[in-house]
Amino acid sequence: MIHEILPVGMLQCNCSIFGDEASGEAVVIDPGDEIGRITAILEQNHLRVKAIIITHAHIDHIGGAQKLKAATGAPVYMNANDQELYDHIDTQANWLGVAAPEKTGVDVNAREGEVVKLGPADFRVLETPGHTQGSISLWIPAENKLVAGDTLFLDSIGRTDLPGGNSRQILRSIHDKLLRLDDTVVVIPGHGANTTIGRERRRNPFLQGM
Repeated sequence: MIHEILPVGMLQCNCSIFGDEASGEAVVIDPGDEIGRITAILEQNHLRVKAIIITHAHIDHIGGAQKLKAATGAPVYMNANDQELYDHIDTQANWLGVAAPEKTGVDVNAREGEVVKLGPADFRVLETPGHTQGSISLWIPAENKLVAGDTLFLDSIGRTDLPGGNSRQILRSIHDKLLRLDDTVVVIPGHGANTTIGRERRRNPFLQGM
């Protein structure tokens, strides 16, 4: 399985590109910006996108979804609880002092239990609200990887002081959904370096005593 992590945009959101060599299909997670760089990787690996998955509707994660959908024709997956947040993406753009990106229609509600198949791998949606109300993580057992969006980071957790954030909720999501996974699971956060479930269980200061 090809897996490229591409930090994109002014906030360096980790966009994940997963590709199955046998089928030539790909899943792109959080195409926040710099769609030309994303499509270049797809072209280099002769991949066609079968799904665009958004972990949450903050502009740095979803800002390029419309352009990528237009370029590939792939459906967009996002949890419906973040639709209101996405509807006000112009407000988010104002916070950052940037132009609001074009919006796209969401094709599939990425809710708990939804599975996107890529070759032999299942991308399983876990609803992990707290950073936003519609935040999701993607558990990929065949790869022993978790794409955590802005829910869990190396030595930290997602901020909860923006609209839709809830500090108790994010800790409950991490405890009930993410810490149930094996310590060896590699965590790809929405920003910054990868980590593992075991490391965060032992050393993340926000999770001690859980």
